[in-house]
Amino acid sequence: MISETPTHRTAVHEQVVEGFGTVRVVPVHPRADLDVIHTWVGQERARFWGMREAGRERVLEIYEYLDSLPTHHAYLLHRDGRPVALFQTYEPESDPVGACYDVQPGDFGIHLLIGPAAGEPERGFTDTLLSVFLTFVLADPGRQRIVAEPDARNAKAIARLTGAGFVPGPEIDLPEKRARLVFLSRDTFMGRA
Repeated sequence: MISETPTHRTAVHEQVVEGFGTVRVVPVHPRADLDVIHTWVGQERARFWGMREAGRERVLEIYEYLDSLPTHHAYLLHRDGRPVALFQTYEPESDPVGACYDVQPGDFGIHLLIGPAAGEPERGFTDTLLSVFLTFVLADPGRQRIVAEPDARNAKAIARLTGAGFVPGPEIDLPEKRARLVFLSRDTFMGRA
């Protein structure tokens, strides 16, 4: 059996991407992954994640709470053994976002935070990680449409998602932010893959 240390934890999805490396989707273990997550969410580049001022204990509390929910999940993406992104999933009908739009059967929500670059920025890095994660999420045939709700001020994230095939929806007010809904249908993603 594979060890459950952060670098050797059992992956729920693994994909070899030609010219990029092996990407593993690994469930977050809040205590084991606290250093990585706290460091990432505290950086200026993660300001739209909404946790810049959160201390280690608060970040741990948040991720332990998420870990306790059957409808919300957090994952680290590892590239060749190194954590490079944090992704979260949720069922919209069990999340505040579900009260802000007409949730359709098969809707499934995501959040993403790309970790800081180790060295020079790499062209296609974020798009590749997003594609791997969407491949994992859409492996469940019941998931027909992906919804994301980046902060409405985060033009870079919105552009990245629309560039990946997401269609902009309305702006909504959530307790912590004004957000822009974006949607990606299974058919659109499968047509691009």
